[in-house]
Amino acid sequence: MSEDTDTDAAHCTLCCCTLTNKILLVVFLVLLILAILLGNFITLAVVMGTKHFHTPQGYLKASLAVADFAVGMFVVPLTVYAEVSLMLRDSAPDWISYNSQAIRFHPCNIIGPVFAGCTLVSISTIFLLTIERSIAVLRPLHKESVITRKRTTILIIFSWVGSFFLAVSPIIFSNEIALEYNSCSRMCNYALGTIGEFPTRAWNILLLFPTFDFTLLGGTVVINIISLSTIRKYSKRRKHLAESECQSASKPTFSDIKAAKIIGTLTLVFTASFTPIAVFVVGNVLGNEWCNFSFFSFWILATNSGWNVIIYSVRDQKFRMRAQKLLLPCSFSNNAANT
Repeated sequence: MSEDTDTDAAHCTLCCCTLTNKILLVVFLVLLILAILLGNFITLAVVMGTKHFHTPQGYLKASLAVADFAVGMFVVPLTVYAEVSLMLRDSAPDWISYNSQAIRFHPCNIIGPVFAGCTLVSISTIFLLTIERSIAVLRPLHKESVITRKRTTILIIFSWVGSFFLAVSPIIFSNEIALEYNSCSRMCNYALGTIGEFPTRAWNILLLFPTFDFTLLGGTVVINIISLSTIRKYSKRRKHLAESECQSASKPTFSDIKAAKIIGTLTLVFTASFTPIAVFVVGNVLGNEWCNFSFFSFWILATNSGWNVIIYSVRDQKFRMRAQKLLLPCSFSNNAANT
């Protein structure tokens, strides 16, 4: 009994040491589920239900919304169930205390790869959005021929297949890696199985995640910097020169520029959300536990799933008006009648 108490104390994060903090955590998680599901449902409804958004960019935004929706549908609810079970104590399921190698069916075998896969889908989709916007800004005359809905659909499929293959690769290619409900992060994480020391093979496999993620994010940031620098040059030229029709035809449109800025904001927010988890993964592989940092880094990343609809609403007037029409149909019909 004393050993269990010592273990609980060692893994006691700031949010979960007292009953009050545990209740506040559950309330936060429930509100997070509602925010993620509602926000991404609105995004999907606007994108799929509005002809204006039936574009390659719209398809990519829909893919991003589906990945975020899955986090709110599957990942966060499991944590709510686990935390409520832990508060009740007597009804806490065995899978909370043991990893996937000790139990025949472990929920983390599904939820862990879902969260990792959706995170990788988000990163790759933001990368594709950045590529799409950079072509529209840097090569506007080639936009229609290079960026097509068919090609975008194929890239989205590759993004999902590749991301989930990478997500399940640790447990496919190494029997030394298991999944567990981590008492620090309050989430399903990859962990050691039954061995005592971290082998080189498992170390290399787990480092695939931060390597892949930072490679894509680094490329995304560089491309965004190039695109935004080009937009800044165009803005300066508009202030000092009167452009001819021939010149304006080879320049990006106002909507392309606005969309590029939105994608830049998405990249900035996601990079800020993902950086703590990447630092934690590298530190964990090197032997550091960082219990409190683990909790905050994982849930900062999970919270990012509800941010995209806010960014679209603030930066894109057409999206905002369509979302308001979906949420407040009576108000819009009254305004139309008064007009």
